[in-house]
Amino acid sequence: MALATHILPEFVPVQEVSLMFNTVLFPLDQTRESRHAAELVVSLVKAYSSKLTLLSVVEAAEESEAMEEPGGTSSAMASPEAIAELLESARSLFQQAGIEAAVEERQGMPAFVICDVADEINADLIVMGSRGIGLTEEGLSDSVSNRVINLSPCPVLIVP
Repeated sequence: MALATHILPEFVPVQEVSLMFNTVLFPLDQTRESRHAAELVVSLVKAYSSKLTLLSVVEAAEESEAMEEPGGTSSAMASPEAIAELLESARSLFQQAGIEAAVEERQGMPAFVICDVADEINADLIVMGSRGIGLTEEGLSDSVSNRVINLSPCPVLIVP
């Protein structure tokens, strides 16, 4: 033990290190994975007395066309009305848990917008649901969560 103290005099045991998540960003959409992630966000925010920001992104028109569903209807995340309704229901869910949340609605490419907002609010953690895209090369490269992991200015927790 004396050798470790001599070599690493600044060493702090893991038990004494306290991670603080002062500001948590929760980007959400209408997926089941987002709903599951909300439960974890409630626990984290309460445990660390964090500030919470809810974010939803209205996809840019070009992306909405690319995300068209087989029946010809566009993705629900392309509708500003659907986004507003989603954010309001999420805010009320968190209020019922005793958590006040700031709400952000933005437009653009989701991964880039999420990372920009995280940077703007100095987020200590981004918590988001995975979309359940398969583990194929194509699925990983197109995944919003994968892009956020690679671009984020802070740690990212993906909830399956």
